[in-house]
Amino acid sequence: MKPLGVGIIGLGMAVKPHALALKDLTEKAQFVGGYSPTPKRREEFTRTYGLPAVESLDALLGNSQVDVVMILTPPRTHADLAIQAAKAGKHVLLEKPVDVTHQRARAVVTAIEAEGKKLGVVFQHRFRSGAAKLRGLLADKALGDLLGVSCSVRWWRSAEYYAQPGRGMIERDGGGVLLTQAIHTLDVMLDLAGPAQRVSAICRTSAMRSIDSEDIACAVVEFRNGAVGVIDATTTAYPGYPERIEFAGTLGSAVLEAERLIVQRPGEVPTQVDGSSAGGGGADPMAFSHEPHRRLIEDFLDAVRMGRQPRVSGRSALAVHALIDAMLASSRDGAKVDVAHV
Repeated sequence: MKPLGVGIIGLGMAVKPHALALKDLTEKAQFVGGYSPTPKRREEFTRTYGLPAVESLDALLGNSQVDVVMILTPPRTHADLAIQAAKAGKHVLLEKPVDVTHQRARAVVTAIEAEGKKLGVVFQHRFRSGAAKLRGLLADKALGDLLGVSCSVRWWRSAEYYAQPGRGMIERDGGGVLLTQAIHTLDVMLDLAGPAQRVSAICRTSAMRSIDSEDIACAVVEFRNGAVGVIDATTTAYPGYPERIEFAGTLGSAVLEAERLIVQRPGEVPTQVDGSSAGGGGADPMAFSHEPHRRLIEDFLDAVRMGRQPRVSGRSALAVHALIDAMLASSRDGAKVDVAHV
C-alpha cells in the first residue's frame, strides 16, 4: 500500500523519538514536512534528521499529500491545533496530554470524532515489551484477582530543565509532575489494572524551584475492580529512579520497572521480560529508546489504513486525565474524590 503522508507540528524537545521512528517506518510513512513558528528550530530539525520543514502551518494543513498530522506542541495549544487539523481532513496523533483537564480533553476527543477522523495519543509506554507481556498475563488471569496496584515515579528534573521559559508553570504546561511526567506511568497502570474509582491525595509544590505546579504528589487509590494501592510521584528525587508499577494478585505478583518485567507465582520459575531500567527519570528526560514510539506510530498508521481505532485512542486516554483531575481536586479539598467515568 502507498505510504501515508505525515507532517509534524512542533519541533522542540519531544520531536526526537518521533523523527527517529518515522525514519524507521518509510514503508508506511512518507514524511512531508515539519513545522515550527521558530526558524531556528526548523533549521535544526532538517539538519539533525535530514527531514524537510515548511515555513507555515497552512503549508502543512493545506497540503493534500498530508494524511496524518503529529502534534508535539505545549499542552494548551493542543485543542486548537488538533481540531484545526481534523477540520482540514487530517488524522491526528497528539502528544500527551490531550489537554490540561479531563473536561477539556473530552471536548477535544468529541470534536475530532465528529469530524470522522482518527485521534491517537502518544502514550508509548503501553507498547513497551514488558507492559505488553503483562497485559496478556492479566487478561489470562495469571495473577488471579488483583488485590493491590501501586506505582512510584521518583524522578529528577534539574535547574536547567526548569530554566526554559514557562517550564513547570500552569500557564504553559497546564500542570506539574502528574500531567507532565507521571502521566505515562499512570496511563499504563490504568491500561493494565483498569480504571480507578476513588482517590485521596496530597499534592505539593516544593521550594526547590520557582514553579507554580505540583512537583510532589501522593495518593491512596481504589480501583473499580476492588484493588487498592498508592501513587507516589515527584521530580525532586535526585538523581532520578526508574518508574515502577507493582501488582499483587491472589495467584502471584508482578513488578514493571521501566521496560523490565518480573512475574512471580508460588512454586514456579519467575517470568522475566528484559528491557532497559532507564526511562527518562534523570536529568536527561529524553534518555530512552524510540522503539515504543515506533510501535505506537506504526499502530496508528495501520489503524488509519484499516479503518479501526488505534491502540491508544483519544477516548482511551481520558481515563488518566480523570484520575489526575481527581487527585488534584482531592488535595485541594482535603477529601476523598470519586474519579469520573469515561
